[in-house]
Amino acid sequence: MSPATIFQIHLVLGYVPWLLCFGAYVWPRLKSMDRVEAQRAIATLHSFRFFGLVFLVPGVVGADLPAGFATFAAYGDFATGVLAMLALLTIRIRPLFWLLVVAFNLVGTADIIIDYYHGNQLGLAAVAGALGAAYAIPIIYVPVLLITHVLAFYLLLRPLVSKQRTTML
Repeated sequence: MSPATIFQIHLVLGYVPWLLCFGAYVWPRLKSMDRVEAQRAIATLHSFRFFGLVFLVPGVVGADLPAGFATFAAYGDFATGVLAMLALLTIRIRPLFWLLVVAFNLVGTADIIIDYYHGNQLGLAAVAGALGAAYAIPIIYVPVLLITHVLAFYLLLRPLVSKQRTTML
């Protein structure tokens, strides 16, 4: 099996254990929490996205890692992490907190989708070994990030949908 095929399999299968874990343990807990606390938990996970800057560190990643992928992925993660930290710091200023929650989820989701696109366009699978020590990021870390972005948006919209249904009845 080629390294590119193995990388593609890893990308897909990286979601399976996280979805099983979320279905059994995380989602039941998140949906039973107060909406602020649930978003706070998600923001805490995303506050570690500063780690994406590792894509720019020679020796951690190989010289063959496409710069077009590495630069955008690194700074997209960094921006998302900073926005998540700012959300956590502004928890007592609710309008600002909610603005930052929406911002880090929009930026973070766009970052992941664009990174998948760039990775595909630049043939990242063929040079996946150039990810070096950062190989685990798209395989293990990105799936949990994308899943939590989806859940965050669901939790953000859920109260609005419930209120609209109530007022319509």
